[in-house]
Amino acid sequence: MDNHVEEFLTAQEEKEVIAAIRRAENKTSGEIRVHLESTCENAISRAQEVFHLLKMDNTKEENGVLIYLAVDSHKFSIIGDKGIDNKVPSNFWDQIKDVMASRFRESEFSKGIIKGIELIGKELAQYFPWDVDDTNELSDEISKGTI
Repeated sequence: MDNHVEEFLTAQEEKEVIAAIRRAENKTSGEIRVHLESTCENAISRAQEVFHLLKMDNTKEENGVLIYLAVDSHKFSIIGDKGIDNKVPSNFWDQIKDVMASRFRESEFSKGIIKGIELIGKELAQYFPWDVDDTNELSDEISKGTI
């Protein structure tokens, strides 16, 4: 695995990102994942591939969200499954990406990711509220490297 990917977030920052995912998922049945890779040509098309490879398109309500970052290419994308895209406004991801990008420009990568997760969780709670029968369908851990 590429050292840049491994060193992109400190161990403490990774714990904080995972904690943010868990907090967000306590408010919504949506599933949020973060994936880090070294490089990509097109962040959106690669995020769609990774989304599928991580089996994120297998959630019951089609409400998985992937925050994909190619750390050496300085590219990132947020994509959601069909269930989300059918309910949210068309500019939904753009607003969250803008907030994250402003943190990234300040080299505050973990803060940018965490802020994105918080915004995603808050918004998804409106469309996919947490339910007592909700199960965590996808890992909260950060996935890394080429898959």
